[in-house]
Amino acid sequence: MTLDRIRIGFLPLVDAALPILARERGFAAAHGIEIELVRDLSWATVRDRLLYGHTDAAHMIAPLAIATALGRGRPAAEIAVPFVLGLNGNAITFSIPLAQETLEGERLGDPRAVGERLRQVAIARAAAGKPLRFGVVHRYSSHNYMLRYWLAAVGVRPDHDVEIVTISPPFAADALAAGEIDGICVGEPWNSVAVDRGVGRIALVTAQIWRRGVEKVLAMRGDTARQSPELVRRLIRALHEAAAHFVEPEAAEENARILAQPAYLGAPEDAILRAITDRVRLMEDTPPLHVSDFMFQFREAANFPWRSQAAWLYSQMTRWDGTAFSADEAARAEAVFRPDLYRAALAGSAAVLPGASSKLEGAIADSIGAGSVQGRLMLGADRFFDGRAFDPDRIEDYLASLP
Repeated sequence: MTLDRIRIGFLPLVDAALPILARERGFAAAHGIEIELVRDLSWATVRDRLLYGHTDAAHMIAPLAIATALGRGRPAAEIAVPFVLGLNGNAITFSIPLAQETLEGERLGDPRAVGERLRQVAIARAAAGKPLRFGVVHRYSSHNYMLRYWLAAVGVRPDHDVEIVTISPPFAADALAAGEIDGICVGEPWNSVAVDRGVGRIALVTAQIWRRGVEKVLAMRGDTARQSPELVRRLIRALHEAAAHFVEPEAAEENARILAQPAYLGAPEDAILRAITDRVRLMEDTPPLHVSDFMFQFREAANFPWRSQAAWLYSQMTRWDGTAFSADEAARAEAVFRPDLYRAALAGSAAVLPGASSKLEGAIADSIGAGSVQGRLMLGADRFFDGRAFDPDRIEDYLASLP
């Protein structure tokens, strides 16, 4: 059988697992697809390869897909996101000197308590003309927005009390070791690499900031989605099957071995295995702790592209770019996420398909049932640490309420 080839760009991160495993575990081939993976080291390069036709799809940070569609930093280009590759999976890691000033005990701290201690250090450092510097993976990244959301909520003013700079994930531990930055917010396995090298300590995981924060997505050009609908549906089905496989406990060790290969993550197998089994080592030479929902996949329709997730990311983009809210831009941002393509691909399968395309974000305290057009949908707690909820129909009011 002749396979249809799809080139997918990715960065060496654990949450690139689904396209990698779809290729390596045969899910793509079963749907008549040969996935060719193109490894890069920066999100800007992943985006540019996609836009200029060097790849057909990409493992991409969700806000970058929206920024690209809105023309933030470059000419606007139509982008479609038919599948979410994962929720959460990031951490905020402090340098050892900063950790010694701000962190206590051997467990994850409370975001407010850690934030208050960090605020005191940040203000003192800024007053001395030596502000703390944090590294994130891209200006338009969930890492940047999660870090800023937390800092602002605990009284630390991003870009005033602290500096935030961009760094490629595989170099984050090197930057900590060199003393160039005081903290990082990156995806796995690069926080764990920093910890295992003895140059960092994990302060918080981003699931503590937003329990169900959207992270990486499958992005493609709008013309690809329009011109090759049947191929896109097959790709979504292959990724969905890879996601179901990814959460099987007995598959974890072999999946970690696959992901650790130089062609993919080129990182220690043990660090990858810890991430995909929700175990986090906070400090060098300490046993890993189980962190519930650290890296969230598959369950609760986790791969469904909720338009309300895109709307929240747009709210943060507006907030931190210092631009005025635009109802037209908000609609365009939400339209990047394509639940219609997800439903079309998985109709008639065993997949759970939400009936709505948008919901209140951060409003669920305990598991509840939700409407579905296929299967039984249960949604778990998705709270923001500060107790706020986000209504995608009231973005202006939400922005006005933020510190």
